[in-house]
Amino acid sequence: MICLLRWTALIWTLNSIPCALGMAVSEQSDGSCPPLSVEEHRFSDVLDRPLEITGFDLTETFLLRKGTIAEDLPSFRLGSSPLIKPTKLIFPNGLPSEYSLVSIWRVRRTTKKDRWYLWQIFDQSGGSQVNVVVDGDKKVVEFSFQSLLKNTLRYTFKSRDLHALFDRQWHKLSISVQTNAVSIYMDCKLIERRATDERASIDPSGRTLITTRIEDGRPVDIELKQFLIYCDPYIAELENCCELQEPKCGAERTFNGTAPPLVRAQIPLMLSQPAPQSIDRCHCPAEKAGLPGVAGLPGQKGDKGEKGNTGEAGPAGNGGPKVGHSLNDLQS
Repeated sequence: MICLLRWTALIWTLNSIPCALGMAVSEQSDGSCPPLSVEEHRFSDVLDRPLEITGFDLTETFLLRKGTIAEDLPSFRLGSSPLIKPTKLIFPNGLPSEYSLVSIWRVRRTTKKDRWYLWQIFDQSGGSQVNVVVDGDKKVVEFSFQSLLKNTLRYTFKSRDLHALFDRQWHKLSISVQTNAVSIYMDCKLIERRATDERASIDPSGRTLITTRIEDGRPVDIELKQFLIYCDPYIAELENCCELQEPKCGAERTFNGTAPPLVRAQIPLMLSQPAPQSIDRCHCPAEKAGLPGVAGLPGQKGDKGEKGNTGEAGPAGNGGPKVGHSLNDLQS
């Protein structure tokens, strides 16, 4: 009887191993995110091993042609055609529950008070699964997503630091979505973080749109430089703002004659940590101050100037006091 029980336990264990291994393999070899080619100088932190960058370039997917070259980086002036595509075309294997959204754009004079979707994914029946709403009138950013439990979680970020988003200048807006928190960054500064306890769930059978006005579904009149979805929630914190400060910052830099260093994943911030102050994330080598200049030699004496024109006659003077005496005065 004891032997029979031992054999039963052994057989159950052997049958359980493939299932356990299969679960481990499927969790580690999630093929939902393809490699994403980005420049290493975009990231602030370095280490002795490369950071595997995976994700999706929505700029390339939605805007197949280059826009006008307004500055050192290409910018896209959005046209009149709705920017909407099947979700399976953009995320063929779905979107992970943790990710970073990183975008660079600026509003225009006619749209700085508009309310519009920066990004939206909705299912086949039209139900919203992910929303990023930019509200120029209230100067807030809203983020919502549908969880695995089919709950809709909404977060409105109202920090005054976000008001600069609507000043018609270029800004980088990033959102980090983790299993326990949603964080928003502007110009490489953590603005606000909200705790959450539910994972996002995406059904790829619907459609995805970007930069669309809520009121009529037309493209919002903004200029767009970048729209990336990284399959790593910490990339939003790692990216620097070289594109906003110096467009060529780090593009050709070397360290000790070697290639640029490799980047690393950063240890996540805890929810209890306060939002850091604004930091210079460019990390480009600072130029050394030059030596003091030498005083110049005294200049030569200039030539004598030409004789000036004769001035106008002045006004007549007042009469002076009498000096002489009258005859009567002398006789007396």
